[in-house]
Amino acid sequence: MFSAETLRSVFDAALPYDDYVATGRPDQQASWTAVYEQAQLTNSQRELVGGFSRDMPVLVSSGIWCGDCAQQVPLIARIAEASDRVRLRVFDRDAQAGLTANLQINAGNRVPVVIFCAEDFEFVGIYGDRVLARYRAIAAAQLGPSCPVPGAPIPQERIQAELQDWLDEFERAQLLLRLSGRLRAKHKD
Repeated sequence: MFSAETLRSVFDAALPYDDYVATGRPDQQASWTAVYEQAQLTNSQRELVGGFSRDMPVLVSSGIWCGDCAQQVPLIARIAEASDRVRLRVFDRDAQAGLTANLQINAGNRVPVVIFCAEDFEFVGIYGDRVLARYRAIAAAQLGPSCPVPGAPIPQERIQAELQDWLDEFERAQLLLRLSGRLRAKHKD
């Protein structure tokens, strides 16, 4: 699907989370920062992520302008910062057109899309554009009797549900890497 060389090249050109957020306008930065500050891993979640044993570069295709990205990428950043094994980089979807053309979901260039890599940048998997809890919240707002209010605070229980959904994907990728015969042979574990 993606060569290790391509993923390494995109990773090297991508930005650490804080640097990426700094590319936005002040109002965009404020949106990202508000979710980041609201999102907190529980002790058990921090313990789980802190116990990851394989290096895992993670790329996020994003748009600083995107509301879904502003509500989800800060959650991904919180997960990444809880482990010295997760190396997170974020890139603008439109700046990597060659890669994002291969990341389409339902025939669209959606964001955020997360690419999980092995330590040597071999492709592990992709996930996006929204976690299940996010889709449920959107469906409740758009398909039910209520409508979303722009700028309304995000309920803490929804932040926690979305954070857990993302954490489940990180854990799945980490377990895939930990149980990989190729990497077990390499590390003799």
